[in-house]
Amino acid sequence: MPHIVMHLSGQPDAALTRRSATAIADITERVLGKKRDVVAITVQYIPHDSWIIAGVSLSEQGRNAFHLDISVTDETNTKAEKAQFIEAVFKAMSELLGDLHPVSYVHVIDARAAAYGYGGRTQEYRHQHG
Repeated sequence: MPHIVMHLSGQPDAALTRRSATAIADITERVLGKKRDVVAITVQYIPHDSWIIAGVSLSEQGRNAFHLDISVTDETNTKAEKAQFIEAVFKAMSELLGDLHPVSYVHVIDARAAAYGYGGRTQEYRHQHG
């Protein structure tokens, strides 16, 4: 765990995808204490003309943006860790994308252990049979 879905403004860029995924995996491991070998990241690109903030497209604003959802098992991270994660992700993405719009979101989704898992096992099962 966890699973991360990241949307980046712009056109697909393999090098940016790799740098972004590496940076986010590093932060996830360092700040949230997640094991890197089970961090799964998907990256999708949204054209600047299709990303609208406050009624104005990013292309009109000359800005970039991102949105990141990360699903973690509920109660495995503190409020302080999640706040530090959100801050670190915003900083890293600002450096990677440049001209970052402040309305770029990070959503830490606390998923119940019995409703979340990988490899055919829930996190609750892993906890009980650890």
